[in-house]
Amino acid sequence: MEASKGPYSLTGGCQCGQVRYELTHPPREIYVCHCRECQKQSSSAFGISVLARSADVRLLTGRLGHWTRSTDSGGSLTCFFCPDCGSRVWHGDREREDEISIKGGSLDEPVDLTDAIHIWTSRKLNGVVIPTGNRQYPKEPA
Repeated sequence: MEASKGPYSLTGGCQCGQVRYELTHPPREIYVCHCRECQKQSSSAFGISVLARSADVRLLTGRLGHWTRSTDSGGSLTCFFCPDCGSRVWHGDREREDEISIKGGSLDEPVDLTDAIHIWTSRKLNGVVIPTGNRQYPKEPA
């Protein structure tokens, strides 16, 4: 994803439109996660995570609900979603963490996965093909 000339702005929101946010600087990295939790959360083969500095994300409209779950690596993850439609918007608490993981499907413009980093490939569904040359990790990167 390249920033356009002038101020950078990438917008997104929930499925019903009550929650809207803006990313004011380019994301740090894009991950495609093949873990079971991302498969369940996305109801698909994987989840897309767009890593961004918390300071670069502004909530424009709406309010977010949240819940915390355990992770396979032994930590915990706070998940933020629209309380009206239930769409997951990002993971990580902007108020307490330096970085959050925006859910790729919540962005208005689809992200380019050409150079995405694939994680938890040990749980990848049969038939999903990771492009040759992409960085990949059987679990989370160290």
